[in-house]
Amino acid sequence: MKRIAVVGTTGSGKTILAGQLAARLGIPMIDLDALFWEANWTPADLQLFRQRVSQAVTTEQWITSGNYSKARDLIWGQTDTLVWLDYPLGLVLYRLLRRALQRIITQEELWGGNRETWRGQFLSRDSLFLYALRSHGRHRREYPSIAAAYPDLKLVHLHAPVRPRSG
Repeated sequence: MKRIAVVGTTGSGKTILAGQLAARLGIPMIDLDALFWEANWTPADLQLFRQRVSQAVTTEQWITSGNYSKARDLIWGQTDTLVWLDYPLGLVLYRLLRRALQRIITQEELWGGNRETWRGQFLSRDSLFLYALRSHGRHRREYPSIAAAYPDLKLVHLHAPVRPRSG
């Protein structure tokens, strides 16, 4: 496992798991959100985003966190292990709520200097909750066939969180 992609519905814990794996394996983690988001929640230009991703995955070892179909070919084509966090929607929404509330209360700075807001998370058409509701079933339908298109890819399909072993 030298090149690992962690995917799943928003809020499922991709970045946390990717960070834990990166620390345990001693390899760098690439947060695709950090490459995608500019200031004021503006998406990076597609060409610029793909250039950033392409540059980030030139190293021998890495772990990516994110679901960007716009760069899937750049990542999955080089990935040896795909970890799919395919958790129940209720668990994903619970985790997303907990994360959103924490980020709103602490005003945690995210990529491009952005911060989550009550309005953005709960009163907007761009809400991650709406995105999770729309994408969860789509991922379940599409990921198996997409992954099958990469025959050298080892798929680790997780249906529930795994507790890390101590030591």
